[in-house]
Amino acid sequence: MIITARRAAGFCLLLLLALLGNATWVQAYKADDYDHMAGNRRPQIVRYQEARGDILVAGKPITGSQRTSASSDLAYARSYTDGPLYAPITGYASQLYGTSLIEGVEDDILAGTDARLGAWPVITAVTRARNPGGNVATTILPAAQRAAFAGLASTGNKGAVAAIDPVTGAVLALVSTPSYDPGVLAGVNKAARSAWSALDTDPDRPMLNRALRETYPPGSTFKVVTAAAALTSGTVTDPDAPTTSPDPYLLPDTRTPLGNGSSGCRDASLRYALTASCNTVFAKLGVDMGADTVRRQADAFGFDDATLRIPVAVTASVFPKDPDRPQTALSSIGQFDTRATPLQMAMVAAGIANDGEVMRPYLVDKLTRSDGTTVETTDHRTMGRAVTPPVARQLQKMMQDVVTTGTAGNARIDGAVVGGKTGTAQHGERNRAVPYAWFIAYAKPADDDRPAVAVAVVVEDGAADRADITGGGLAAPIAKAVMTAVLAR
Repeated sequence: MIITARRAAGFCLLLLLALLGNATWVQAYKADDYDHMAGNRRPQIVRYQEARGDILVAGKPITGSQRTSASSDLAYARSYTDGPLYAPITGYASQLYGTSLIEGVEDDILAGTDARLGAWPVITAVTRARNPGGNVATTILPAAQRAAFAGLASTGNKGAVAAIDPVTGAVLALVSTPSYDPGVLAGVNKAARSAWSALDTDPDRPMLNRALRETYPPGSTFKVVTAAAALTSGTVTDPDAPTTSPDPYLLPDTRTPLGNGSSGCRDASLRYALTASCNTVFAKLGVDMGADTVRRQADAFGFDDATLRIPVAVTASVFPKDPDRPQTALSSIGQFDTRATPLQMAMVAAGIANDGEVMRPYLVDKLTRSDGTTVETTDHRTMGRAVTPPVARQLQKMMQDVVTTGTAGNARIDGAVVGGKTGTAQHGERNRAVPYAWFIAYAKPADDDRPAVAVAVVVEDGAADRADITGGGLAAPIAKAVMTAVLAR
């Protein structure tokens, strides 16, 4: 009997250990897998059973939560203040279609499931207790955001704007048009389903974040990168010295001539070539330096970085991997397969304005609990030095010349120093589509060496006359409005 009792006790102990092991395996190691299993409604119920925390701009909420039904396990629906204005920042939080952008990346904070929201984070992580939703404070400057949105809306075209603080990397404005109201996707009713269907099938793709997720040929704005490569590599030692640049330039190994939209480009200096936007000078420089040199310079500004998060994921901008010589010529003037997001081109302008140092852009300033106490703040971090300070200052002066005497006169601001570069990017079959209008720039007060803002604007257009599609005509005034708003701060 004693042996039988011992065996029974041992067997019971074994069962208990197995039960504890299985519970640990399920709750600790497999919890995340089960949370994301298809058909598991628990995460969705957690998100919407209680009011979510808010996304803040300048300390004020631009989101809210509205009670839908006391009997529903999805009792709260998301609401938005100025939804279309801030949609490229907030994204959406939908009971039917999930979350995107900040609503998605910071969902644990907003839904109250992040263990750091509790008084005792370790205990909260083990018990998986629910806390009141926390808040996400963004870096957005409302005046700059409104200026960018109004400027793009005035063109009647699709487009995007990205503006950042060159010294810190804080994103000051992020706009994409056409936009949409994320609030129409809240709820589980027929209206929400119809709204999703309409947005999802809209040929203008209003839910696409063009500032972060769309890449465009950057056109002549990329000549700033090629100029940086020429100065850094020593291919050009004096920006005011003549270059050996024919006009037109016969693309290597072809019979195809490349011309210019400006006069005076034959053997033009690097400074004049940037001011007048001479295709021939920069295409030949790209070939003379080689694709690897131009690519290394582009990468130093942030190109080809598939890991960039702000914390929302950003589509990588690219310089072609193995272009031949004629392709290298075209890639060096921002054509062929060179592609960039507006945020990336704002980073180029910011790096030059910041004496060559490119700061890592960030959109979230801090995460807080519902009572306002801080959970996490974002540190200013450098991505690296794209060019040396002396080269950066040469590029700054050249970009300032583009504004004062070149193609970007529409970007001048009284009482401020502005440097910029216009761009007209060809695209479509045989480049027959109406070009994209680009403009990148930075600005600082005339009495302050600290740059205040760097901005990139791209305007798509399918209707205007080709002669009107220039960065200086369409994009520069939008950039000026954004920079003026930041300088007024």
